[in-house]
Amino acid sequence: MPKQKRTTGKSSKSDFIVGRANFTKISAVEGVRLKPAMEKRAAEAASRGLSAEEYRKVILRTYRKA
Repeated sequence: MPKQKRTTGKSSKSDFIVGRANFTKISAVEGVRLKPAMEKRAAEAASRGLSAEEYRKVILRTYRKA
């Protein structure tokens, strides 16, 4: 009996995740800079140890229209 292929639940396409350090380098080349408020929010999220989902929620709350 042939062995079955195990799948991990991920798509066959290669997902690519850019970390914060590499994103900063890419942004510098493209001339993109974070505003001071964005840098402050990112630093606070890092110090509070927020997960990616929690950090997205903070960003959404910040820019959500009332």
